[in-house]
Amino acid sequence: MESDAQRFWTTTRAFEVTERPDKPKYYCLSMLPYPSGALHMGHVRNYTLSDVISRYQRMTGKNVLQPMGWDAFGLPAENAAIKNGTAPAKWTYANIAHMRGQLQSLGYAIDWSREFATCAPDYYVHEQRMFVRLMKKGLAYRRNSVVNWDPVDQTVLANEQVIDGRGWRSGALVEKREIPQWFLKITAYAQELLDGLDTLDGWPDSVKTMQRNWIGRSEGLEFAFDVVGSDEKLAVYTTRPDTLMGVTFVSVAAEHPLAVRAAESDPDLAEFVADLRRGGVSEAELETQVKRGMDTGLRVLHPITGEEIPVWVANFVLMGYGTGAVMAVPGHDQRDWEFAKAYGLPIRMVVVPTDVRDALEEIGRDRVTHTDPMQSALEGGASLDVYDTGAAVQVVEEFEYRIAEESAYTDRGWLVNSGEFDGLDFQQALDALAARFEAEGRGNRKVNFRLRDWGVSRQRYWGCPIPVIYCDACGAVPVPEDQLPVLLPEDVEDAFANPGVVQSPIKSNPEWRRTTCPSCGGAAERETDTFDTFMESSWYTARYTSPGAADMVDERANYWTPVDQYIGGIEHAILHLLYFRFYHRLMRDEGLVRSDEPVINLLTQGMVIADTFYRELDNGGKDWINPADVEITRDDKGRITGATSKLDGQPVSIGGTEKMSKSKNNGVDPQSMIGKYGADTVRLFSMFAAPPEQSLEWNEAGVEGMSRFLRRLWNQVHRHVQGGAAARAFDAAAATPAQKTLRRQLHEAIQKVGDDYGRRHSFNTAIAAVMELLNHVGKFDETDANACALRQEAFETIVLLLNPITPHIAHTLWQVLGHAETLLEDQAFPLADPAALQRDAVTLAVQVNGKLRGTIEVAVDLPRETIEAMALAEPNVAKFLDGATVRKVIVVPGKIVNIVAG
Repeated sequence: MESDAQRFWTTTRAFEVTERPDKPKYYCLSMLPYPSGALHMGHVRNYTLSDVISRYQRMTGKNVLQPMGWDAFGLPAENAAIKNGTAPAKWTYANIAHMRGQLQSLGYAIDWSREFATCAPDYYVHEQRMFVRLMKKGLAYRRNSVVNWDPVDQTVLANEQVIDGRGWRSGALVEKREIPQWFLKITAYAQELLDGLDTLDGWPDSVKTMQRNWIGRSEGLEFAFDVVGSDEKLAVYTTRPDTLMGVTFVSVAAEHPLAVRAAESDPDLAEFVADLRRGGVSEAELETQVKRGMDTGLRVLHPITGEEIPVWVANFVLMGYGTGAVMAVPGHDQRDWEFAKAYGLPIRMVVVPTDVRDALEEIGRDRVTHTDPMQSALEGGASLDVYDTGAAVQVVEEFEYRIAEESAYTDRGWLVNSGEFDGLDFQQALDALAARFEAEGRGNRKVNFRLRDWGVSRQRYWGCPIPVIYCDACGAVPVPEDQLPVLLPEDVEDAFANPGVVQSPIKSNPEWRRTTCPSCGGAAERETDTFDTFMESSWYTARYTSPGAADMVDERANYWTPVDQYIGGIEHAILHLLYFRFYHRLMRDEGLVRSDEPVINLLTQGMVIADTFYRELDNGGKDWINPADVEITRDDKGRITGATSKLDGQPVSIGGTEKMSKSKNNGVDPQSMIGKYGADTVRLFSMFAAPPEQSLEWNEAGVEGMSRFLRRLWNQVHRHVQGGAAARAFDAAAATPAQKTLRRQLHEAIQKVGDDYGRRHSFNTAIAAVMELLNHVGKFDETDANACALRQEAFETIVLLLNPITPHIAHTLWQVLGHAETLLEDQAFPLADPAALQRDAVTLAVQVNGKLRGTIEVAVDLPRETIEAMALAEPNVAKFLDGATVRKVIVVPGKIVNIVAG
């Protein structure tokens, strides 16, 4: 059945689309997969979500594009080649072929005519051309940079690719290195990227919040300290100028020029600085590591008081952020507080909340001259204006103790211990200090962003070559556009012949490197770094719209873009989902697209999770056992109570429910599930088990339940057809009460499922509604001609409602129901008939003093007085009213009757 449907779709090119100005377009897309070799259940869920939405939108009359491609460059292919002694290209193309077949076996409505792999020259030539253009505009540049170095993957990582101090793929502890790198100037678009988030109403708030925080716009003050004993200035930027009078030291990065100079004459400091440079450079890592520092011996002058302040090298300051120096205010910054406590540095209170300010004012206003007012009164010397200030003193002392011993006070408040600035709030202090420093030429207001430029250089082979030539005379020269693409050699098996050896065929190949300078004609060498693979995924959404275009895209892109519905993991919120917003703007500014944003609506699907099982190893590790090899027992609530290995019958330990992964060996092979239950069953379970945004717990018992439901549908349709085709259409005017009820239930299901598919993306509740409808049809036992016609309408509707989720069985049953000459793929989604939704009667809940005591069936046009009488007469209600006085009866039409009695 499924292979027949798929063959039909392929033969008829059912899902290939072109631009249709006469129809509204709908571009539905899931994040393109990495060709790792096999689909996992996360893929199945992701692409089924996209397919359900695509098929539904097609049924509503839209011109729907759903393409597929392969994110084919990257470290996994190169690492696999190193491990297996093969070429990355060979490994990649073989995986693509296998995974394409797997996707096709699931029956996705994909326009395969637009397929591409990002490792193909006819794809990456366009990003090389764009890079050349960006170089000429100053938006791509090269500079030495302290970078995150992954010692296992042997490459640079962007800050976003460092998770808890470790490489996002390898898990290795990241190190610092200073090397030349290519960057894209994403900071030039920082404000626009931030403002654009306000237009993305169809994006999850969580993703927008993460991007806002990562872009990190702040307004503050940049100013300079004078360095004691020299003409140098030490510039700092702060968002808390109100705390300036609380500065007790200044922290600088290990790479800061002051630290480097001080280390030249201090071997201990030089060793410490060298040690810090070996650590990572991501903010996330620095926030969590133990605070370490060393006094440089240098001093700077406080710009207000002239006090000498020590300069420390600290491991939590990054040279790439701000000025590489931070004014440290331990009383009002927790990181500085922890550092000060560790090294015995002073902590000053200069900002207080309102209650402490009021307490300080009270103490100052009502100060007494004697410590014991009562004794002074006895001596005849007490003032008549003496007040008890003990409570105020306690408030101040508790606050002072908190800052000195417990934690910094980091909220805004009122300035104290700040001389001429006492009593000012944050904004007043900012205004006053800005005016003073601007007048002195010492500093000025400044807007800063946490976002750093995107480092796109990678030191591995399997990536797009960076189109740059190095000439001793001319420097870094872009490859002329008419000489592109710079081809990455793919026939490199010799370079990977020794498993386990890491080497780049382009770095080690002088013939590939040697070339001629396009500017002066002299001898030159090619750049041997390759692009970060996020470059390829930053513009692929647009390339799908313009297959075969001579440039990145052509005018077809403005028909299809932006993407109407995008689906992918939230883990890419500050990686791909930020980069492709930036890159889309680069394309816009090159005149390639007209839209500002690449995606209108974003759905971030949850993970697929499954049970884990293991046995303890002698070395303390765990041998994870695949769930398919485990026999489990459950209690009456479905909880696992025991597990044994199917291989030896011995017990195994239960490890809990985790995300499907190779490391925990708890993945389920989609192909085995398809082979056992069929693609439609797998698709149906993946949509029914949980809402899209939540994690889906894999449960084969649930898969079996979906299989039973489809078999029940199959059997009921065939029994209906075997009983004879409907002789005529359903006649609503001649309907019996039971027929009216079933037809209302049918059209209520149409209304709900359409809303669940189109607006709510609540596919699990849509499936539940269809299941309930099938139950109603199964219980309907009338057999006259009108009943037969209604049953025909019901089964046709169920097939249409399920078509987006289970297209194979829908394709077949549509023909079984007598539509061999009409294509299901061309049928419109059913619309609810308002007349069928009308009810002759409704069931009202009856409450007594807010508690449900019964129900009554009433005609929809029954007078209120009659409804009240029926509610009071309902036997169970009457029992609870026995002996009570009815004070009020409230009727909510069509819903409830509430009786207030006492």
